[in-house]
Amino acid sequence: MRILYGVVGEGMGHAMRSRVVLEHLVAQGHEVEVMASGRAVDFLRTRGFEEVHAIHGLHIVYRDNTVRRNATFWSNVLEGAVALPKQIEAYFRLIEDFRPEAVISDFESWTYFYAKAHGLPVFSVDNMQIIQRCTHPDAILDGYRRDFRIAKALVKAKLPGCDHYLITTFFRPPIRKPKTSLHPPILRPEILAAEPSEGEHVLVYQTAQGSETLLEALRASGIECRIYGIRRDIDAEQVEGNLRFRPFAEQGFIDDLASARAVIANGGFTLMGECVYLHKPMLAVPLARMFEQIMNARYLDRLGYGRFLPDLDDPAAIHAFLGDVPRFREALADYAQDGNRDLLAAVDMHLDRAAAGLYG
Repeated sequence: MRILYGVVGEGMGHAMRSRVVLEHLVAQGHEVEVMASGRAVDFLRTRGFEEVHAIHGLHIVYRDNTVRRNATFWSNVLEGAVALPKQIEAYFRLIEDFRPEAVISDFESWTYFYAKAHGLPVFSVDNMQIIQRCTHPDAILDGYRRDFRIAKALVKAKLPGCDHYLITTFFRPPIRKPKTSLHPPILRPEILAAEPSEGEHVLVYQTAQGSETLLEALRASGIECRIYGIRRDIDAEQVEGNLRFRPFAEQGFIDDLASARAVIANGGFTLMGECVYLHKPMLAVPLARMFEQIMNARYLDRLGYGRFLPDLDDPAAIHAFLGDVPRFREALADYAQDGNRDLLAAVDMHLDRAAAGLYG
């Protein structure tokens, strides 16, 4: 089957998850064309998908661990105006050369629009749709209802009317919409191969600009912290007291994750899902105003897998979290999933139904 696959490039989680699904599709004998934006393009090209079509995608502007909505809006408007002619050119070139029979979108709009314009079956495979296709309790929404309403409206408008929504998640709220199913998180093969152990260090992952407050809290904690993401341009480890800034290398990061005592990061879904799978307690400090991360962190806290903090102004919060690590580990001990079998089997089933003419 000829499949057009779209990957949004904001953050690397979408690209890392899509890589797993794409490798499965190719192994199943499907012909796949990939359209991606941002850093997802280079990531997928280095994973064997050399013909990834680079397209413009939405991005988020951060400052001091906070989403800046006005800056995000205008940055996307201005860059989109420049990129639009190239998008149209790529769109028509794809029509002529590939002629897909089905579309899968990981929160990416151009491939979705292609499917709708040509009456093709289209499937959503991502974690974001859980915001608006499931019912969430007051304990998750209280204090953030305005952010929830904004996020829900944006997610609802992103990919409406797909033939099915396959949502990856480690928490299980009630489904409120038809054509929706919940599946365990998609895990990289490197994570599936990792051997968890308990070291003394804390893994810290932070990519948003403006992380001074976090670093001050980590310095004051006195705990060895192996930090990724803050200093993106370094090519060797930089040690400042208890802080060890490390250049990103995928296997090195996974080794530090697998051997960590605990993890401190924002509320991004991919790393959180990996922590849950590897039974690593996580202190989640979501980006302010980003409801998806707030939701992830609150469910993590609710399940007893870690702790949600709105900020890290108080270094004592780190010590309090580490003191509760044994309790978090006890809760995590009950979590298990059979690799990616559940999600990939569901993808195969929906593609078989599409090939049989049951969608579109």
